[in-house]
Amino acid sequence: MDPDSPPLPAGLDPALAVQRIRALARAHGFQRCGIAGVDLAEDEAHLADWLGQGLYGTMDWMARHGTLRARPAELLPGTVRVISLGMDYSHKDDTEAWATLADPGRAYVARYALGRDYHKLMRNRLQKLAAQISDEVAPLGFRVFVDSAPVLERALGRDAGLGWIGKHTCLIDRHGGSWFFLGEIYIDLPLPIDKPASAHCGTCTRCIEVCPTQAIIAPQRLDARRCISYLTIEHDGAIPEPMRALIGNRIYGCDDCQLVCPWNKFAKRTDEADFRARNNLDRARLDELFSWDEAEFLQRTEGSPIRRSGHERWLRNIAVALGNAPTSPQVVEALFTRSTHDSALVREHVQWALGQHGAA
Repeated sequence: MDPDSPPLPAGLDPALAVQRIRALARAHGFQRCGIAGVDLAEDEAHLADWLGQGLYGTMDWMARHGTLRARPAELLPGTVRVISLGMDYSHKDDTEAWATLADPGRAYVARYALGRDYHKLMRNRLQKLAAQISDEVAPLGFRVFVDSAPVLERALGRDAGLGWIGKHTCLIDRHGGSWFFLGEIYIDLPLPIDKPASAHCGTCTRCIEVCPTQAIIAPQRLDARRCISYLTIEHDGAIPEPMRALIGNRIYGCDDCQLVCPWNKFAKRTDEADFRARNNLDRARLDELFSWDEAEFLQRTEGSPIRRSGHERWLRNIAVALGNAPTSPQVVEALFTRSTHDSALVREHVQWALGQHGAA
């Protein structure tokens, strides 16, 4: 136990407390639960180097909160432990996912975004879990996080024993692969810390080799500026032209590095209703999605993580995918419907796409 940590409440059996917390986590729908300390000095250095190389693209918030991200006790004073939790979202549909990627007329949406936004569901579950721990195990000060603050969630997940950080930078559980969401409960109770997960990638480099844009520039080193997930979700400007043909039909995110990972043969299919595909996004065609006006986009993406990126980026991304589709009257006709769009960003990508079909 850290010498600076507050003592455990009198009469509290640490082992029994942790056992109860794990049981409560399972009852709230989390398949993984571990406890980490708050010393992330090595990860802070790794983050600082990544930021220093400018590999974060236009995600300025990564640089703004750099050190805070690696210092839980500064983000939430009094924090001495972090309960890290994982929730499966695998659809066990790898064959169908590859089939979509191989059909240039269909739209590929990252598996995590096919259903409802996981942030709200997980935050509610975490809040209820933390409150129950405080009521039943020991009174504690806490705060829950799901991508909602500067948190090094994968490093904390590794330290809590949930998995190791793979060469593609995702967390991998040797018993369940990488298709799971992470959430954290920062607490002021000095519970026993779990053993960090050891790495089991070995000499495998499938994720590095499969990346369409070669965004994984070294093991555990991602150049966000080349990453399709960054370009189609986080990036708000024009997609660099050299990247456009490489994006293929991926209109929102990319899963290639996870689809190819051997450890995902151990992934478990989720039965969480919120994570089931909505609006036929697992089999929709590009021209169909391109026809959504803003009102329809907002209506269909209500409660979806896709809504955050907005209609303009949605059209930008689909225009690129249509530019990569085989030339056909249907594709060219669909592109012309947006050629005079109010957004200069959309118009520019439509013109590029029409040029790919010799119709600009």
